[in-house]
Amino acid sequence: MAGGTVAADKKTAGDLGAWLCFEDEAGQGLRPPRGRTWGRRGHTPIVTVTSQGTHRVSIAGLLATRPGHTTRLIYRTITYHGRKNDKKGFDETDYIRLLDAAHQQLGGPIVLVWDNLNTHLSKRMRHLVQARDWLTVFQLPAHAPELNPVEAIWSHMKKSLINLTKRTIGQLTRLVKTRLKRMQYRPELLTGFLTRTGLDPRPP
Repeated sequence: MAGGTVAADKKTAGDLGAWLCFEDEAGQGLRPPRGRTWGRRGHTPIVTVTSQGTHRVSIAGLLATRPGHTTRLIYRTITYHGRKNDKKGFDETDYIRLLDAAHQQLGGPIVLVWDNLNTHLSKRMRHLVQARDWLTVFQLPAHAPELNPVEAIWSHMKKSLINLTKRTIGQLTRLVKTRLKRMQYRPELLTGFLTRTGLDPRPP
């Protein structure tokens, strides 16, 4: 059923001459992911970091593909510093701004595939989508993250942060943006993330 759903998305994108875009969100705090590193035998390397508070970087990303074009990554970040009035994550306005920016950068209609997050399904989001005739939206099947290539982007990014010291949320934000920007200049890597899902981006 999942394969049939994505095939329908591809056919729609092909019929419209549109970009097929997958979207997903991720977050990273100051506590680093676990990983392996080099060290002297018998001397485990230890780097002290702070994980106090709720400081966090939220990321929303789009992986855009279209036959005959370079695979693209477009993203936005929100940094939560733990202050009372700070925004903790993305709302409908943030998502639609990301999509508007993608439409402008890609220069064509968009067929969007994303998950069933409450914000994606809200009444306000439906109205925002309906107001954009260049945007067609499909939902991924429930509990099918393996069909979303953006999940692999987050995994790759977080692995690259394992051995880097991040003492402040500002440093973490800069590192996240640097890692994502590097991926933007590696379209073959982005295409590999798409291929890993087993999906063929070419219209059926």
